[in-house]
Amino acid sequence: MRPITIEPGQPAPDLTMDRIVITEDVKFGEQRIRKGHRLSEAEGLLLAALDRAVHAVVLEDGDVHEDDAGARLAAAIAGLGLDVRGPKFSRYNLVATSKGLLRVDQEALLRLNRLPGVAIFTLEDRVPVVPGKIVTGVKVTPVAVSEATVKEAESIAAATPVVQVAPFQPLRVGVISTEGPDWRVRDRFQSSVAQKIGWYGGSVVGFSDQPRDAAAIAAEIDRLADDGVDLVLAAGGNTIDPLDPTLQALPLVGAEIVRFGAPAHPGSMFWLAYRGDLPIFNLASCSMFSKATIADVVLPWIMTGERVEPDTLAALGFGGLLDRGMAHRFPPYDVDGVE
Repeated sequence: MRPITIEPGQPAPDLTMDRIVITEDVKFGEQRIRKGHRLSEAEGLLLAALDRAVHAVVLEDGDVHEDDAGARLAAAIAGLGLDVRGPKFSRYNLVATSKGLLRVDQEALLRLNRLPGVAIFTLEDRVPVVPGKIVTGVKVTPVAVSEATVKEAESIAAATPVVQVAPFQPLRVGVISTEGPDWRVRDRFQSSVAQKIGWYGGSVVGFSDQPRDAAAIAAEIDRLADDGVDLVLAAGGNTIDPLDPTLQALPLVGAEIVRFGAPAHPGSMFWLAYRGDLPIFNLASCSMFSKATIADVVLPWIMTGERVEPDTLAALGFGGLLDRGMAHRFPPYDVDGVE
């Protein structure tokens, strides 16, 4: 890439015109040629008629124009559930085509952005998204980069899914509550749970009120497992009490706790267990589930079919102060798509 100056009154260099790229905006009356634009022959004549010099570059062998490079980069990193749109001002966007959980390979993204001239920027990893949501921007910052840079980026992207949307699965969910007969709380709780699970495309197969008895709770978990549910939500109980009957029921059904307590607020008393492949997690209090807590951050992971590991929960501490500024981490339960 070689810089040149197109002087006033002088013809453009005797080169294939689409190899000349202007590096500043130029206006002719109502017509504007934007920086980064490859010149046509007619535009070259217009520039020569200006009363001022115009800066440009000449693309040489091995150079890839920013639009072409951006298109290749976007295509290389776009994974499942994403569509490439653009360019607009030489930027390409990756747009979600389905409702799901955005997954970003942060190490691969770092390697890509270390390449000269490459700029790829995403939403945070593990953010729930809806169709039409822009999740990634892709561009190169100079007007051209080398073919070698583009090929290296394509090689990095070929080794791993860099950006993708993991689709939510239509999971069947059973809910167990030990909080007692307050019908006003129960109705609000059941409506909230059904609405949230339905947003993911799942279904609540039943709500079960159980006595505060470990054997009864264990029997209900076993019954739900035998009925083929994909997730059990356990509402109520005293999570700081080791003798809480819900916690006591877990070893009775062969469930193992992945983590007790989450580095996040609200919802730090969250726990997650697995009975084989069946996830079981608590909602702390029926009255709380109408609000956004750590359960609403973890639920989208499980609704993709992911098996959640201890380190994944431990990593919640970074960004785990879930105040209003962190609202983007929660599923947009009132939105099914964006224009």
